[in-house]
Amino acid sequence: MRLLFTLAVILFAPLARAQEFPLTIEHKFGATVISERPERVASLDYSGADDLLALGVQPVAIRFWYGDYPRAVWPWAEPLLEGNPEILRGELNYEQIAAADPDVILALWSGITAEDYAQLSRIAPVVAVPEGVGDYALPWDRRALIAGRAIGREQAAEEKVNAIKDRLAQVAADHPNWQGRSAVVAYALESDAPGAYTSEDIRPLLLEEMGFVTPLEVDALASEGNAFAIQLSPEDLRVLDADLIVWVTTDDAYPHVLDLDARPFLTASQEGREVFTDTVLGSAFSHASLLSLPFAIDRLVPMIETALDGDPTTHADERPAAAN
Repeated sequence: MRLLFTLAVILFAPLARAQEFPLTIEHKFGATVISERPERVASLDYSGADDLLALGVQPVAIRFWYGDYPRAVWPWAEPLLEGNPEILRGELNYEQIAAADPDVILALWSGITAEDYAQLSRIAPVVAVPEGVGDYALPWDRRALIAGRAIGREQAAEEKVNAIKDRLAQVAADHPNWQGRSAVVAYALESDAPGAYTSEDIRPLLLEEMGFVTPLEVDALASEGNAFAIQLSPEDLRVLDADLIVWVTTDDAYPHVLDLDARPFLTASQEGREVFTDTVLGSAFSHASLLSLPFAIDRLVPMIETALDGDPTTHADERPAAAN
């Protein structure tokens, strides 16, 4: 009898989690009804293709963000992408999206306007960002869960999200000496003033999951128009002088970081408590997807370990010798 009961649980438990359609998803433009489980999914989200591929869905349209990759996905996602979906570059091309013949359009991290929504809704049901959330402010986990629900793969999305959260919790448990230490994610990009990301941004949030904290001084400089990043004078980088500095840049030779005259005067720099992310790792940080986050965690953790080992001469990133 116990065996029969166990078999019944195994056989019927998945049915209990099966999603039912039609379903309704509310968002900033109203509510969208999806009548049946979509087969053809178009993503207008920057990095949205990652989550779809992680959930076993081949997108019929992908929004290009940046990077020199013909199919608009980065190395952690490229092996999973089959065929050649429509690549949406620049302003949204409604005819191009319609030609992909989607059953649903995901626009959770896309910046679409009410006019865009109205036009896109003539093509297929559109899932936009929730009410009260900024166009690019939806956290990575909520974004993945809403996308998973919209395409009928909510349980798979929950499993992927929980796996990443468990991985971060394990990193924190394995490094008790990181708990409560300050960390800054700084950027130095071509032709722009240097700066740092606030605790509202996905990159510092990822470090906080590992136990670090963003200095209050960084958040205090945030403006109402930009809650996610601050700009600094190249001559005054003192606000960056935390227990750990993670540099994000756009050139793997790191000239925009190395040319900062004030950087050598930072204690963190003098003591080797810096991590230099290359273009791919920095992008994985930025994509904040079900595919890019495991990639970023696996690469970033040993770099941080070496940066905080107390030896200023060691590093585990790919910086040139001149950066030591």
